[in-house]
Amino acid sequence: MGVAKVLSALSDDDRRKILDTLKQGKISSGDLAKKLGISPQALSYHLKKLKNADLIYETKYKNFIYYELNLTILDEVIMWIDSLRKEN
Repeated sequence: MGVAKVLSALSDDDRRKILDTLKQGKISSGDLAKKLGISPQALSYHLKKLKNADLIYETKYKNFIYYELNLTILDEVIMWIDSLRKEN
């Protein structure tokens, strides 16, 4: 697990907004850019960071790319953080 990548990806407000939007379900990159009011270039940059951290995944259908949350990586990070709280 790349905890550093995940925490780095989560440190940006725009990326957290993307993740919040993806809570509602799968969405195309074009619709996501419109909904968030950011340029396609900026969205592409943030999506790349989120994909590298395994926080999202993409599926292609015809000419569209759809993005969804990958909650399994969040579970792993939460378990790691929780292990820090436990007494030895």
